[in-house]
Amino acid sequence: MKYLVIIALFLTTLYCNAQESTYQTKQSKKEKIIVYGSDSCHSCIDTKAFLKEKKIEFTYFDIDVNKEKEQEMLVKLQKAHISINTLSLPVIDNKGDVFLNQGNFKEFLKIVDKKLKKDEN
Repeated sequence: MKYLVIIALFLTTLYCNAQESTYQTKQSKKEKIIVYGSDSCHSCIDTKAFLKEKKIEFTYFDIDVNKEKEQEMLVKLQKAHISINTLSLPVIDNKGDVFLNQGNFKEFLKIVDKKLKKDEN
């Protein structure tokens, strides 16, 4: 039974990786930023407002209701070697550069702003 669970997890990971690869192939260089969050998360709401204020296009996924996107986010965090044990929302994917709120939200927004400005150049 233990081996069956391990095999199922392995196959799920392979499937998710294949789905992400297909998804990334469809994305263009000008793809919007992806924000994974929750509508009950103040930091997520503030991040969306911050991006809108800066007139930055983004796609938002509420991982509480969209479990497929939650799984996609977890795979991206795993590939970026970011532990999900201390997961804090929001999680931002800026064209493959995945990062998350580490607790100090004002510093997080400074990092977001810095990474986006760097990406524009």
